[in-house]
Amino acid sequence: MDLTALYGTDKPPRPSQLLRAGEAQVTLEAGQLRHLRIGGVEAIRAVSFLVRDRDWGTVDPAITDLAVDGGRVTYAARYAMGTGHLDARITLTLTEGSLTAEVVATAHGSVETNRAGFTVLHPIEGVAGAPVRVGHPDGSVEDARFPTLIEPWQPFKDITALTHQAGGLRIDCRLEGDVFEMEDQRQWGDASFKTYNRPLALPWPYTIRDGQALRQTVRVTWTPAPAAAPVPPIRAQLPGAAFPETALALTAADARRAAANPDDLRRTGAQRVLCHLDIAAGHGLAELQAFAALQAAVPGLAYDLELIAACPPDGDLDAEFTGHAADLAALGLRPASVMICPAVDRQSTPPGSDWPPCPPLEAIHAAARKAFPGVVLGGGMASFFPELNRKRPPADAWDFVTHGLCPIVHAADDLSVMETLEAVPHVLASARAIVGRRDYRLGPSTIAMRQNPYGSRTIPNPDRDRVCMTDDDPRQDGAFAAAWTLGLAAGIAPAGVAVWTPAALYGPRGLVRGNGSLRPVAAVVRALAARAGKAVRHAQVGGTRAELAFDDAVLTANLTPAGPDPYGWQSGPPSPKS
Repeated sequence: MDLTALYGTDKPPRPSQLLRAGEAQVTLEAGQLRHLRIGGVEAIRAVSFLVRDRDWGTVDPAITDLAVDGGRVTYAARYAMGTGHLDARITLTLTEGSLTAEVVATAHGSVETNRAGFTVLHPIEGVAGAPVRVGHPDGSVEDARFPTLIEPWQPFKDITALTHQAGGLRIDCRLEGDVFEMEDQRQWGDASFKTYNRPLALPWPYTIRDGQALRQTVRVTWTPAPAAAPVPPIRAQLPGAAFPETALALTAADARRAAANPDDLRRTGAQRVLCHLDIAAGHGLAELQAFAALQAAVPGLAYDLELIAACPPDGDLDAEFTGHAADLAALGLRPASVMICPAVDRQSTPPGSDWPPCPPLEAIHAAARKAFPGVVLGGGMASFFPELNRKRPPADAWDFVTHGLCPIVHAADDLSVMETLEAVPHVLASARAIVGRRDYRLGPSTIAMRQNPYGSRTIPNPDRDRVCMTDDDPRQDGAFAAAWTLGLAAGIAPAGVAVWTPAALYGPRGLVRGNGSLRPVAAVVRALAARAGKAVRHAQVGGTRAELAFDDAVLTANLTPAGPDPYGWQSGPPSPKS
């Protein structure tokens, strides 16, 4: 197996080990427990002790003294945190009727963190929309349901216990040692509901003082129970859906390079380019000139302007947008559409935080409409779905609404990234409920993160490893990205998305390498771009396979490293009709 061809790096995936006790089994990987199954039914997706830095990056621990004795695992983990470190002793125990995770962690020096503690992940398929019983610290019990559409805020707070049904089993999960709450991780593309410690309403980052210790326990038990009524799967399906047009993201520097090498755009097959202009970053006439020059050199594409506008709370919106329109006219840049996002909305506003000053979205829309008469105008977020879900555009204001996707916000291992494809239909169903009848565009959606809305920077990755929230993920350079992108295409195909942006043209998220050669994902993007506007006959993403069928071809991908063609994809003729 050529690791570099598959993953763009010679670093192998993390090893794992299966633990069993009777009908129960769980996978141990890098100190976490994943996919607790009883009799083949998934009860809990993961139990992990995690530490986040001040930018919400996941701190990779140094694990020592790992010992596995049957269903009992013990190990030590050190989390280096700049001015100090956190030393944890963790014990994990699997029996025929329970799973227990315990930690004692002590700070040495000053440890600044946004979160340190256990997280418990519940799966989403068969769980979203299903009943759950929530226990609270005062002894009260709340009978509720896991959200069907994605909740913008925490669905449950002050949690001491969660009870839900998995097949013919009642699953009880009890949490001790801190105040826990749940977030709907589908927002970020994670295929899970996450229960975590320390409410987001409390200040962060916070400091764990030298010598201070934290102790937490998670206990999961299961008992037979009458089978519950199944919940319907969550899908965003529009009758007669056609595959969207393909766009590629461009910076001004990319535009200059593309104008000098116009074949780079032509050979991707894309119909559109998304021109990024960030006023808050000092962009202006020089950047617009670069896009205008590219439009003159490659005129056959639709040029969409992604305008990160200043929109100061006490500014003159009419003057701002009239000025942008005049600059476009003076340079001869003719945008097919203009998407407008206030600069303050590039950063996320978590639950419990104060919203930054910003003019009302209705006022921004009115000023933009006046400045760009007859131009297709879009709103939404240049970042991801959580930001759109928390700050929804005015009803019927924009011609289209957009957001992006990134699968490495919370976890960056190979399995977690592929599991995000499971959540894509949930994201699209919830987004469609917000978008309504307007056009829905899916903005830049790549494995690597373009910009970090949750911190001051994307996370550096000089060792080309699997790192959360990095802007340079090596898998973009391998077969892995091709398979994931085809899986994403199959996930969005039935939802009636008008435009998707699965890559940039250049850079670490681009189709074209620095030497001019094409990355493996480029062939997938080209094959999909060629089917813009074609009717989607069938689309399915399973645990190991993605399939997308049109009248003229069926595109399939292996979403695993197993088999004779790991992470391989192919395009073949459709099956004969029966």
